[in-house]
Amino acid sequence: MTIKRFEEIRAWQKARELVQEIYKISSVGDFNRDYGLKNQICRAAVSSMTNIAEGFGRNTHKDFAHFLDIARGSVIEVQSLLYVALDVNYIEKPEFDKLYIIAEETISLITKFTSYLRQNPS
Repeated sequence: MTIKRFEEIRAWQKARELVQEIYKISSVGDFNRDYGLKNQICRAAVSSMTNIAEGFGRNTHKDFAHFLDIARGSVIEVQSLLYVALDVNYIEKPEFDKLYIIAEETISLITKFTSYLRQNPS
């Protein structure tokens, strides 16, 4: 199966889910008023999604894999920032766990796709 549009990429779909959930939890309570943390976690989440899409538009699997590496790093940044939100009581442990699992799933999909691209250079 050939991917014709970036929207078909499972890693992009999962990153999109992560973005939606991050925006949802960061738009309420004290989290919403902490502009610095809210801005940083939202930007990191969006970066993961957009780097997958941008990589799709590149000419080679090597270039695409590079953008996936950046996307993976952005998801890991989201995970780190989730700890900040938990530690300052902006989110509860169940919310943290839910978001962390979505991030882990995103990382896994990105990692598998990156591995495939590197093993099948174009």
